[in-house]
Amino acid sequence: MKKSMGMRIATLLGVLALVAAACGDGAGGDGEGYVIGVSNTLVGNGWREQMICSIKAEALASGDVSEVVVVNENADTTGQIGQIENLISQGVDAIIINPTDREGLNSVIEEAIAQGIVVVAVDQAVTAEGAYVATNDQEEYGYLGAKWLFDQLGGEGNVVEMRGIDGVPADTDRHNGFMRALADYPGITVAQETFTGWDPTVGAQQALDIISAGGVDGIWTSGIDYTVVEQFQTANADLIPIVGADNNGFVEQLLQVEGLQGAAVTNPPAIGAVGTSIAIAALNGEDPDAVVTLTPEVFDHTETSSLEDLYDPDQQVGWSTYTEIEPYTSYEAGAVSECVGPGEGS
Repeated sequence: MKKSMGMRIATLLGVLALVAAACGDGAGGDGEGYVIGVSNTLVGNGWREQMICSIKAEALASGDVSEVVVVNENADTTGQIGQIENLISQGVDAIIINPTDREGLNSVIEEAIAQGIVVVAVDQAVTAEGAYVATNDQEEYGYLGAKWLFDQLGGEGNVVEMRGIDGVPADTDRHNGFMRALADYPGITVAQETFTGWDPTVGAQQALDIISAGGVDGIWTSGIDYTVVEQFQTANADLIPIVGADNNGFVEQLLQVEGLQGAAVTNPPAIGAVGTSIAIAALNGEDPDAVVTLTPEVFDHTETSSLEDLYDPDQQVGWSTYTEIEPYTSYEAGAVSECVGPGEGS
């Protein structure tokens, strides 16, 4: 007996359903959404913690992600290669990395891309073929903060450059920006250069050593800022101009510490959410920009209104309140602080 048209359609739909079930629909084939992996190599740093939370928040808000798998451990380039290989073996659909090296990860990144995995480098750039890059303009961060400091000193004096981690892309770019500014100020001398590892404890000890040695007129920091101010307060030392990031604790100090001259240069950890948005768009067959770069802004101690907008008394000292970045973020205010990803929480 011949099948009716309705029966043929039903049979075809059934076959299509079986094919879809066999092929999967993101999330390693569970049909519920994508799985996004995260490779982070710096633990105990508030900025990185907030970056991860912004990834989770955007993944949850998108409705397209079923799970965020975070590999979070202190590691060098070799260790990060292992992190990425681990995520590849888990069958994730996308990997968001904060890279330890501009070129050293290229081989494993390209391996992931060859397997159909979307890879997005955030905060720092990579040169791997096919990778997406979403960063804060790190060279401009260094340049703008250094220029403000040198201007504040009237173009003359001894300064300390407190850097991050030697050799990583963001530190190199920020140093290049710092040196670009320095070239225009022959009266400025770099009395000392340190590497904080972006560790507040290390930065605090270095600041104490700087205060004890004396002879310094200003300090540029690569985001280890509020701990430096605290050391001046603890030592009851005369304050000098200090440049930092838009960390909530430093912004509070710029508003409340009498006599503090300083500038906060924006460097939002929500760049992680930007990378997540790009990854999801690529997975959904859209055509996101291959490179997204956020331009930093500078807010100094005289700009009370802007600083008040940046400050949140309920926020952690090492976090930024700059969390919503149009048109990439879609979460509600406060979602980053909740730090809940898909499938997490009650």
